[in-house]
Amino acid sequence: MKDASRGVAGVNQASRTAAALSPVAPGLAADAPKVGIVAGEASGDLLGSLLIKALQQAGLAAHFEGIAGPKMQGLGARSLFPMEALSVRGYVEALSGLRRILAIRRQLVAQLCAKRPQLFIGVDAPDFNLGLEAKLKRRGIPTVHFVSPSIWAWRRGRIKKIRKAVSHMLLIFPFEEAIYAQAGIPATYVGHPLAHALPEQPDRKAARERLGLRPNGEYVALLPGSRQSELNLMADTFIETARQVHQRRGQVQFLIPLITRETRLQFEQAIFRLQAHDLPIRILFGHAHDALQAADAALIASGTATLEAALLKCPHVITYKVPWLTYQIMRRQAYLPYIGLPNIVAGRQIVPELIQKQAQPEPLADAILTLLENRLARETMLDAFEAMRRSLRRDTPRLIAEALAPYLK
Repeated sequence: MKDASRGVAGVNQASRTAAALSPVAPGLAADAPKVGIVAGEASGDLLGSLLIKALQQAGLAAHFEGIAGPKMQGLGARSLFPMEALSVRGYVEALSGLRRILAIRRQLVAQLCAKRPQLFIGVDAPDFNLGLEAKLKRRGIPTVHFVSPSIWAWRRGRIKKIRKAVSHMLLIFPFEEAIYAQAGIPATYVGHPLAHALPEQPDRKAARERLGLRPNGEYVALLPGSRQSELNLMADTFIETARQVHQRRGQVQFLIPLITRETRLQFEQAIFRLQAHDLPIRILFGHAHDALQAADAALIASGTATLEAALLKCPHVITYKVPWLTYQIMRRQAYLPYIGLPNIVAGRQIVPELIQKQAQPEPLADAILTLLENRLARETMLDAFEAMRRSLRRDTPRLIAEALAPYLK
């Protein structure tokens, strides 16, 4: 009991700290609609910020409160807890923080039920948000979930849980419409927000200028993940891969965008531990989109960043590692042969995937060097990226605003 009380006390302190640091939206009327919102990681923060901006542009001003990252907070969302508290991936990894995460969810339910927002929006993070949404929906608060869980890839049984938890689903892939229509769950395909928000013709020269890079240099972006748990597994592999690439192609320099001080420190410690100070590595505080636009190629831990790279026309290689037990569970529940979003959307492998035992420095370096040296391989990948963008691009801000307007009036 003593440990449990300490854990809840820590959550309470984190809640007070996050709320104190989160700005309140300026210029909003006191009687503007209240909207609960939760994003659990960097990609969710980006999607949440696009959603908030879409509503603001449509004149649907609202007070947003829940769990938000820096992009959402910059648009006025108020965060009651630090977003990093939810940034855990995988069954095994989540167990160590389960008590803290459940305490956060209980407090969110209590606070949101007390304030009675007109709408709650869960941005991705289905393992956390679906349970939260189910509790709020039972108490009469409409719930919208933005980004369907990957039921088409694995864990199809979750559609029953989604039906109980979600009043309306916002879909970002066209093939999801049929799944939700069949299940009788109200849903709207809004296109993928990134296909609308990211530039159709990325400007490499301008991105390099923003980052202070040489116009004619050769750069590889390394995106080892946004969570500390991911860096625990991936940082050494990324650094050793960079070492092998540099040994074979000495002019290459490496850009590593990391969004938090904790992950930046963690990666710097890995560089020190592996004695990799001689590598031309530049760690960026954020600026992932600039890094992908500036880079000639990239190595990316599977996730939304792979789709961002494709839309920004950055040829890349996908890699990932999870603990052995987590991988066995995920492998047995998977329905698709791919883990990378570009490959899933395309329905075929257009980006190399090297995961688990294959995720070793030498084969990863080989794959990156192929993209740097083989023009045909680069152009084939870029053509596939362009076709993917066309399938995902819709007037996403308008469609989001139209879907949510009935809840906010």
